Amino acid sequence: MKNPLFSRRSVLASGYGVLAAGLSPGLVSPVYATGLAPTPTMRGGSNNYRPGAPVVERIGGGGFWMTGSVRRAGDGMPLAGQRIQIWAHTTEGHERDPHSHGATLTDENGLFRLEMPQIVPAFGQPHGHLAYDSGEYDTVFLRPIMPSSGDTSLNVDFVLQPV
Repeated sequence: MKNPLFSRRSVLASGYGVLAAGLSPGLVSPVYATGLAPTPTMRGGSNNYRPGAPVVERIGGGGFWMTGSVRRAGDGMPLAGQRIQIWAHTTEGHERDPHSHGATLTDENGLFRLEMPQIVPAFGQPHGHLAYDSGEYDTVFLRPIMPSSGDTSLNVDFVLQPV
C-alpha cells in the first residue's frame, strides 16, 4: 500500500512551496525590524592598528584609491564628518609602519576616498585595513581582501551602530 503523505505529487508541491517562499523577501532571509544591519568587525581587522592616526590628504606617493561609504544602521542615513583610518602593506611600506597609516573624513554624502600606494600581498593576500573608531558609534575594524593584487582601487562600506 502506498503512503498518501509521500506521493510524488505531494513532494513536488512541497518543493515548489519552499521555492516560492525563498523568492519572497523576508520569508527565508532575516528581516531587521530597525532596517539596515550594522557592519560586523572582521577578524584580523585591527592588526597593526594605530590609535589616532592623523587625517591626511594622501598616504605616500599614491596610485591606489581606497573608497567607500559610511551609513547609520537602521535607517541607512549617510554620515558626514566620520573619521575612517586606513592602512595596508603597500609598495612603499608595511602595515606596521607609521607612514603606511592615515585617516580621512566622510563628505556630506557619507562618502570617503583616500589615495595611497599600491597594495601588495601580505601573507599571500592583497588586503587593506580600515577602521571607524571615533566613539559616537561602535568601533568597526575591516580587513577586505582584494580580488586581484593588480586592482588599483578598493571600495568598502560601513554601516555603523550608535553606541
